[in-house]
Order: sequence, then structure tokens, then C-alpha cells
Amino acid sequence: MTIRTTRTTVSFANAFTLRNLDGVQPAGEYVVVVDDEQIEGLSRIAYRRVATLFQTPATSASRPLIQSFSISQTELDAALMKDRDQTIARH
Repeated sequence: MTIRTTRTTVSFANAFTLRNLDGVQPAGEYVVVVDDEQIEGLSRIAYRRVATLFQTPATSASRPLIQSFSISQTELDAALMKDRDQTIARH
């Protein structure tokens, strides 16, 4: 089994919420880590998504500096589209 990990940065211009995160998150840049697993036995290379993690800064000194939350890629895409639409509407 081969796992491919991809790190990307997403930007929010407005405060936002995601189901697995507590409360409203402030606008800013966030790291998203995606793990895809290679599907064996196919005539070409293909992957399936096995995890999408959203990283946030810790909210208190007693926690690690970065927290990771499992999220839905679909929910993240919807939140980014909503943020984009809110930003366009303000301008």
C-alpha cells in the first residue's frame, strides 16, 4: 500500500466555520494535509482519498502549537466557495 501526502495552504478572507472545528475560525491562511492511498491492481496509477486534515493554531498554551482536525473535502470546498462569494459581494 502506497500513501501519497500533499500539503497545501488555503486562504480565507472572512471568518468561517467547519463542522469538526470548535467555534468560528478567523480569516487567514491554513494548512490542509491530504493522504491518498494508491489503488492496487489497476492498469494505470490511481489514488483514493483516505484523509483530509485541517490544521489550526493552538488556542491555549497547554495544547500543541498546531492542531489537526479531520474534515470533509466537500465541506472545505463549500466553505472556500462561500468565502469567495462573500469577498466578491463586498467589493
